[in-house]
Amino acid sequence: MADNDITPNLTSDEAPKDLPTGLARLQTAARKAGTGNASGMPPVHLWNPPYCGEIGLRIAADGVWFYQGSPIGRMPLVKLFASILRKDPDRYVLVTPVEMIGIEVEDAPFLAVELQQRESDGKTVLAFRTNVDDWVEVDADHPLRFERGPSDGIKPYVRVRGNLWALVKRALLYDLVELGIMRDIDGIEMFGIESGGEFFAIALAAEMNDLEQGNGTAASA
Repeated sequence: MADNDITPNLTSDEAPKDLPTGLARLQTAARKAGTGNASGMPPVHLWNPPYCGEIGLRIAADGVWFYQGSPIGRMPLVKLFASILRKDPDRYVLVTPVEMIGIEVEDAPFLAVELQQRESDGKTVLAFRTNVDDWVEVDADHPLRFERGPSDGIKPYVRVRGNLWALVKRALLYDLVELGIMRDIDGIEMFGIESGGEFFAIALAAEMNDLEQGNGTAASA
């Protein structure tokens, strides 16, 4: 589905009517869909509309949304589109009850930009705020995972919902390491993070020592 409108100013929240046809249609459908469950998010997992192709939407590795090469600086619009984002087996899509639009995601669709420690039922819980202002508490349903980035650095991710993850910013990784503990897992000493009564291994204790001694704690984020 092509959208041949001239690329508009996507940074002003004061003139939403200047959106190109594809974005305006998607915006209208997303607003009409509203919310439908206890989480306050639209029930995108229940919708199976026809796939309508791509219109030039992309989420860069730093969390910035783009439309046909231009950054979308309207945060309300980004938040609205983020609420209808879904990860299918073969692609990321924006879903409404009437259409499904493909979107390119360079790394993770969200970025974790703030970290808090909270107490819940006598347990310490870590909570992340994403770049679209969702708060996610780390637990069994919202786990942390750690991948190796360039130069063997560690890239942490937290599951936001469904199969959508947020890349944790590098500065927050250093905070996570500060909160890390050692734990014996099946006779192997692991270094990791505890939250909500769950333990999330980062690396073997010996590997973590090597990383902290100068082999690179984190990849760019």
